[in-house]
Amino acid sequence: MKDPVEDQVKSRSALQKPKDHRRRDRRRRSQCKQEKLQETGLDTQLVSSACKSLVFPARPGYGQLGTKCLVKANHFLADISASDLSHYNVKITPEVTSRKTSKAIIAELVRLHRNTDLGMRLPVYDGGRNLYTAGLLPFAFKEFTILLSKDDEGTGSTREKEFEVVIKFAARVSMHQLRELLSGKQVDTPQEALTVIDIVLRELATQSYVSIGRFLYSPNLRKPQQLGGGLESWRGFYQSIRPTQMGLSLNIDMSSMAFIEPLPVIDFVAQILGKDVLSKPLSDADRVKIKKALRGVKVEVTHRGSFRRKYRITGLTSQPTRELSFPVDEKMNMKSVVDYFQEMYGYTIIYSHLPCLQVGSQKKVNYLPMEACKIVGGQRYTKGLNEKQITSLLKVSCQRPREQETDILQQTIHETDYEYNPYAKEFGISIDSKLASVEARVLPAPWLKYHETGREKEYLPQVGQWNMMNKKVINGSTVRYWACINFSRSIQESIARGFCQQLVQMCQISGMEFSLDPVIPIYSARPDLVKKALKYVHSAVLDKLSGKELELLIAILPDNNGSLYGDLKRICETDLGLISQCCLTKHVFKINRQYLANVALKINVKMGGRNTVLLDALSWRIPLVSDIPTIIFGADVTHPESGEDPCPSIAAVVASQDWPEVTKYAGLVCAQPHREELIQDLFKCWKNPHHGIVYGGMIRELLLSFKKATGQKPLRIIFYRDGVSEGQFYQVLLHELDAIRKACASLEPSYQPPVTFVVVQKRHHTRLFSNNHDDRNSTDKSGNILPGTVVDSKICHPTEFDFYLCSHAGIQGTSRPAHYHVLWDENNFTADEIQSLTNNLCYTYARCTRSVSVVPPAYYAHLAAYRARFYMEPNVHEIAKARGGRSKDESVRPLPALKEKVKNVMFYC
Repeated sequence: MKDPVEDQVKSRSALQKPKDHRRRDRRRRSQCKQEKLQETGLDTQLVSSACKSLVFPARPGYGQLGTKCLVKANHFLADISASDLSHYNVKITPEVTSRKTSKAIIAELVRLHRNTDLGMRLPVYDGGRNLYTAGLLPFAFKEFTILLSKDDEGTGSTREKEFEVVIKFAARVSMHQLRELLSGKQVDTPQEALTVIDIVLRELATQSYVSIGRFLYSPNLRKPQQLGGGLESWRGFYQSIRPTQMGLSLNIDMSSMAFIEPLPVIDFVAQILGKDVLSKPLSDADRVKIKKALRGVKVEVTHRGSFRRKYRITGLTSQPTRELSFPVDEKMNMKSVVDYFQEMYGYTIIYSHLPCLQVGSQKKVNYLPMEACKIVGGQRYTKGLNEKQITSLLKVSCQRPREQETDILQQTIHETDYEYNPYAKEFGISIDSKLASVEARVLPAPWLKYHETGREKEYLPQVGQWNMMNKKVINGSTVRYWACINFSRSIQESIARGFCQQLVQMCQISGMEFSLDPVIPIYSARPDLVKKALKYVHSAVLDKLSGKELELLIAILPDNNGSLYGDLKRICETDLGLISQCCLTKHVFKINRQYLANVALKINVKMGGRNTVLLDALSWRIPLVSDIPTIIFGADVTHPESGEDPCPSIAAVVASQDWPEVTKYAGLVCAQPHREELIQDLFKCWKNPHHGIVYGGMIRELLLSFKKATGQKPLRIIFYRDGVSEGQFYQVLLHELDAIRKACASLEPSYQPPVTFVVVQKRHHTRLFSNNHDDRNSTDKSGNILPGTVVDSKICHPTEFDFYLCSHAGIQGTSRPAHYHVLWDENNFTADEIQSLTNNLCYTYARCTRSVSVVPPAYYAHLAAYRARFYMEPNVHEIAKARGGRSKDESVRPLPALKEKVKNVMFYC
């Protein structure tokens, strides 16, 4: 294999062009892209062409801006054999639904027949229908009979079962396309070849670790830590093979996951309820809570000595154990559970006031006393964690960069020891034991502009953070009419009044015009009467001001406020058209100037002001933004947690409403089918009996509001799309680029501004470490790499236009850089242009004086989507659950519309 550094230098020199040549090429490349787009029919009709007709843009060259440095990445170079692999289909009869059982059957087959029928080959198996070998097996088709001891989770019995296994040759897995991709040729990613290599490298680990997707967990990597509520955290690691510029790379990252503690069931129940259950009977609410937590959990019995049968819990009895009986024969002679256990096993049930666990099928239900069962170890907890558990899990998994790097090397690379891995050896795969050393650059921070009346009119942030001392917001908003509702019982009116006065003063110091006194005295209300309180204050202000409306509502909430926050936001933003700012009791009691300064920043943008602007924006110096009216979009889809299955997903789109400043973003939200990633409401058209065809959708509405705000229509679109996995790139691009095109054409048939479509990913597993942890000049205070560190070589895609950018300073733990992937680029950005634009925008985030980890339009879209969860009517979850879920085709109840006054400002901040 070539020296990756030498190869990198060669490809870099080939890719670089003088700047004026790049500029000359722009129009020609843009024209080609327009033609390609028309060929795929994106501008006029629904996409019918195959995904492959779209080609992601090639890397236009490497970035040169910034201070060069070296960083280490958690990528390990993988060397692979050049020879092709063989793929075989596997059919097991009777059919097996458990991957664990399937793997056990094939493992037994390999153990018995490797040295004979399999011709000494050591195959790998994916647990489904696919088996792979490094060379051909001695046969093209063969049947095997395998005997396996198998547990029946319904009855708990263990019996030997016979399986027929048919192995049939399917195809050769060519390595040619993978070699082409790694050599820098623009070919489709050979997914099958990468999948086989992934399976090979995981095969040995899956035999001793709990495998969950691409993650592997074990209680032996580090002692499990208790999270409370019967849960514990296990340490594990993520492992994935990736094609990169340096060759094939094994990406390894540490991880922590919540598992159910292997406790006696009674102890688990006591932890869930947070009380003693040995003496007092359970309430109906307790029973519901326990049933929810235990359903689907695997337990083993403890009342039969060393004979430990395993069962899966299907439910909980509504009666206590002492009242339970069951028929013992066909004549329906009944026996109590207490008597049965005494007579059959000589076991005396002590806690007969507790309900029994139900195991087995609906037809044949078995009862097991809680005290005779213990939870089987190694079961992942799949339901939602509470706040305390989340905090504990974060505490356990949060590691400084030096520790994280050490763990990656010692707990994975050295522990798994790929050099002696028999599967890796069989397939001719070797893994480097050192982290990849990568060339990086630290981009300069941008100058920020503040108001002329402040002592500091311009400021250059240092190491990704600054403050508002001696500065005034560049465009201060005006708040004439405001009110305060206090929902916190522990806060007296005098304390609430003092807090409001200090907040008003901070807003004034920050550069806002803010009336000293509220329109009406501070109103105290009960949290359960939120709607009544809001309507009262709203109408009281209307009366006092003779029809003029309240501009801002300050709400003081209890620290633990349940649904109060969400209810308040829903009523204010979709019913009353009110801008609100919520403050928690703890901040009102202990007033902190930094907190007040941050709240003032939020209020200013919610009221239509601007906090700061890039100096380059005001002096028309941002490439491909300042030259012509440019709109920057951010889009995201948030999905419900796994425990909220039938709930819809929420899509949000925000778009800049000012040019050249690009700092104010209006936002729109919509509900769409459960777990649907493509944004459905970007563009809509429907027939109206009176007006003919009517056009709508979020893109169209935001383009119109941009024109209304700036007096110009956008002549360039930059679209940052968050939350898309690599497997969905083509799908999302086809659907959403098409929607953008149609939205533009619906305004004017010939209106087709050039589009740059960039996917932003945070849920990846690449980590960047300082080359020398002791060098204080190369790290921030937390020991992380410096904000502005960008990488676009070696660990990036072999041919496509992507880069990693760590735009923020670390606070705790190891920073995760954002991964930006340019999927479409009619504006022909150079690497420097898109990288510096993205980094500079990260300094314009409105809610704090820090550069943030994700480009603000994508961040704002995430906040807006999260906010819109509260707009769903309170009983929508219950209705959906009662219906037993919803198919993707079933219509989703639309969210209540945002009021006009709300949607044109940054209400989600």
